[in-house]
Amino acid sequence: MAVEFEVEDPGDVVQATLTVTALVSKLGASPGYAPMTVRLQGKVLAEDLTVPGGGDLPHDNVFAVPGDLLRSGVNTLEIESSPKASSMLWLYRITMDPVWERGRSERARVAETARDSVFAFRTELRPAHASSASWQPAPRLLFHVDRGERSLPAQLSWRGEDGAEATVGFAAEMSGFLGCYRAQDGTAYEYRGDLTERWPFSDGTESLSAAILHRFHTEEGWAGDWHRSAELRVLVDDGGAPVERVSWRDQRGNSGTAVLHTAFADVEVTGVEASDEFDDGGEGAGNLLDERHGKWLCFDDSAQLDFALARPAAVASYSLTSANDAPDRDPRDWTLHGSHDGRTWTPLDTRTGETFAARWETREFALRGHTRPYRHYRLDITRNSGSAETQLARVRFAGAPAGRAFTGYYQRSGEGPIGYRGTPVAAPAPTAVPGLASELEAAVSSLTETSRTLAALAAQLRRQ
Repeated sequence: MAVEFEVEDPGDVVQATLTVTALVSKLGASPGYAPMTVRLQGKVLAEDLTVPGGGDLPHDNVFAVPGDLLRSGVNTLEIESSPKASSMLWLYRITMDPVWERGRSERARVAETARDSVFAFRTELRPAHASSASWQPAPRLLFHVDRGERSLPAQLSWRGEDGAEATVGFAAEMSGFLGCYRAQDGTAYEYRGDLTERWPFSDGTESLSAAILHRFHTEEGWAGDWHRSAELRVLVDDGGAPVERVSWRDQRGNSGTAVLHTAFADVEVTGVEASDEFDDGGEGAGNLLDERHGKWLCFDDSAQLDFALARPAAVASYSLTSANDAPDRDPRDWTLHGSHDGRTWTPLDTRTGETFAARWETREFALRGHTRPYRHYRLDITRNSGSAETQLARVRFAGAPAGRAFTGYYQRSGEGPIGYRGTPVAAPAPTAVPGLASELEAAVSSLTETSRTLAALAAQLRRQ
C-alpha cells in the first residue's frame, strides 16, 4: 500500500516520528504471522518487521524518520506485507509528526472525531442470566456529555430520578455499546446498542429530546480553594425519568461524576439598617445577620428593618428567629416589601397574628407566588405581642429555585480525584439585532427630512 502526503518545508523537521497501527490476525489457535516492510521515498525504514500476532488488539509500531528523507511537496510512504506472511495484516492508522510534537496527529484526529459529540443509539434489552432469551427493542438512548476536552467517552453510567440505572462501555469508534440496566422495580437486564446517528452539538440539540439539557458553570477544588473550569453540558435520555446522577470516563482516561440537585438563587445580605436599635447595649441590627446568639432590640412596639443585598435576588421564603427573653416583644404583624432602589417599595408578604412557641425558635414563611428579584428588602413590623419594645435574634432570606446544580468529583488520568461542582448557566437574554436600532433611527431621520422637503415644495406650489 502506498500513501502520498505533502510536506511544506522539510527543513523545519530534523526528525519525524512515524506510527503504524496494525493488527495481525490469528492463525487458528496460534498467533498469526505477517511481517511488514516500511519504505519512505523507496528507502527501507524497517524490513520484515514482525508485528505481534494474536488478532485481539492493534499494536502501535513506532519508527524514527530522518528529516533528510523528507522532500518539499509530495512524499511517498509504502507498507508491504511479506510474501512469507501466513495470516492477514490489517492496517488501522498511520500518522507522522515532527519529533518535537509527538502525538500531534493523534490529538488532532481525536479532536476531530470528538467534534460530533451528540450520540443516538438503537437499543435492546434482555433479562440477565437468560442467554436463551431473545433481545427485545428498548427506547432510544440519546446522550451528550462534554466539558470541553474534545475526547470521546469510553464509559457512561447514569441513574434516573425513579431509581432506574444503567452503565455501559463503548466501542473505540463509538459504533456500539454493551452494558447492563436495572429497572425501577429492580429487574436487571443486559443492555446493548448500535449507533444510528451522531452530530455536533448545537443550540437546537435540546429540542430533539424530552429530557433536559443541563449546562453548568463549573469549578474544580484543589490546593484548598475552588478554581473556575470549563462549562459542562449533560444530556442523557433513555426514555425514562430525568437523570439525577451521571458518571463517565473518556478515552484519555479522565473520569468524573456529577450528582444533580436543586440550586437556589444566592441571597447575600451585605447590611441592615433599623428604624431604632439598642446599639449601646450591644443589641444592634447587625446581630440579625450573625450566627451567634445575639439579638436586635428597639424601644418601640413597631419598627422597620431594611436589608441590602449584594445583588438582586428573588426571595422564595424568609425566616425569623425569636430572641432569648420577653415573648411579648416578639413581632406579631408585619409586611415584607421589595425594592429595586431602596425608595419605592412593593409589598410581597403580609402576616398577622403570628406567634413564637419558644425562645430561639426559627419560623420560616414562604412567599405566595413567584416574586421578582429585588436589591432591597424591608421587614415592616406594625405590631408586636404587647410590649413597648420589639426584638428578634435573626432574619434570613432563601432564594427561589434557580435550576439544577451538581456536586461531584473529577479525576484526570494518572492523577488523584479533585472536587468538582457546578451551577446552572442562565438562559441568554434576548438580544437586539445588531445595528437594527441605528438603522431604524436613520430611516426615521430620512423620512422626516423627506417630509419637510415635500411640505416646502407644496407651500411653494401654492404660492405660485
